Amino acid sequence: MTIKPANELKTVLQLGWPMVLTQLFIMGMGFVDTAMAGRYGATDLAGVSLGGSVLWPFMMMLTGITMALTPIISQLRGRKQLLQVGHQIRQGLWICLTTSAMLILILSNADAIYALTGLEAEVARVAADYLAAVAWGIPALIFYVALRHACEGLGHTRPPMIIAGSMLPVNVVLNYGLIYGHWGLPELGGVGCGYATAIIFWLQLALMMVVIKRPYFKATGLFERFEWPVAGTIKSIFRIGTPIGLVIFLEMAVFSVIAFLIARLGVEQVAANAIAGNINWLTYVIPMSLGAAASIRVGYHVGANDLVAARLTAVTVYKFSIGYALVVSVLLVLLRYHLVSIYTVDPAVMKIAATLLLFIAVYQIVDDSQAVTVGALRGYKDTQFPMYISLVGYWFIAVPLGWFLSQELLLPGLAPGVYGYWTALTVGLSLVAISVGLRLWYLSTHDKKILQLAAT
Repeated sequence: MTIKPANELKTVLQLGWPMVLTQLFIMGMGFVDTAMAGRYGATDLAGVSLGGSVLWPFMMMLTGITMALTPIISQLRGRKQLLQVGHQIRQGLWICLTTSAMLILILSNADAIYALTGLEAEVARVAADYLAAVAWGIPALIFYVALRHACEGLGHTRPPMIIAGSMLPVNVVLNYGLIYGHWGLPELGGVGCGYATAIIFWLQLALMMVVIKRPYFKATGLFERFEWPVAGTIKSIFRIGTPIGLVIFLEMAVFSVIAFLIARLGVEQVAANAIAGNINWLTYVIPMSLGAAASIRVGYHVGANDLVAARLTAVTVYKFSIGYALVVSVLLVLLRYHLVSIYTVDPAVMKIAATLLLFIAVYQIVDDSQAVTVGALRGYKDTQFPMYISLVGYWFIAVPLGWFLSQELLLPGLAPGVYGYWTALTVGLSLVAISVGLRLWYLSTHDKKILQLAAT
């Protein structure tokens, strides 16, 4: 049977739209934390924000390891080897024990990171205490995310969306009680956001334990027997998943590092950068989620040994991302002042932020295309190449070039400041997008290489 591009795109969109909403709900919880901490005090707002700058990159890096379960399980599902899925999940849960301990160790010692930045003492204290509070929920988070990736690999993307959506109002209530000290709870300020987040993590895991009782999980034989760690399987998950986690970390961390560097340039530039970054993330959620959906679909076709369909999926989603990017670019240019006005009325901040939206409009095509391309490559289990090219593009090019362009080195008397950093991000991101695009074109036309990767 011939697969039509329109039908394949429809399938990817059906997988992808719940993933888009899941990410938006997660973003919503971050927004709620920031907004409610900000109303308590500027110091608490800064502490929670800077706490997030450490939490999210490391969390995504370590949970990214078990993201390998998505392509592994989708390929097994394509081969109709569901009982092997249960084995992979069980081994992935053993990995969670290690990654949980690592993340708790990092968060519990975050004060050492902040000591290197020269932050105001009270802001650093709030940030460190916030992360110490979040650490109580890390085991639940790590296990929940692993099971979420397994659920998505099985082709069921709605349960994580429902869980994330249900947690948003709960987060508001918990924040209200723990930040401001209502209902007999202690008044903890921004640190209360950390304890609220930890509670949310445990509630999410409790709801996921209900989901894994569904027939599609039972069909994998997940809890039919106990297994000790199997070195070969764990090694395979690490080999596929570690590059996934590092790619996410490298991308998120570069924005965090640049945010710290921009913090030295002035309040207006810091505020404008935060606004631009937030809008950029909103535009990125759709292609990022479609990339994740593409990895599921490509993996399924590879497992079914339908390599033509796998290539068709990759090409179709790539074309869709280009069309989406063009539309978003036009909207960003036309509505940039309206969008910025949602966040601020300060004329200086508005001017800088509106200019930064032009940068986002320019690199929207490369940003969105690389998101779906990396996702498609993940479906092929090709995760190491994106890791290497991300390291070069973000850290060997974007960061040093950004610092250079932000100085008065090219045009004495005129320091581009924040514009220099965003120019460098555009250059680095373009290199990544072009490189992974060429990699996908090469890989999708070489059946022997695809089958070699599938066998790992």
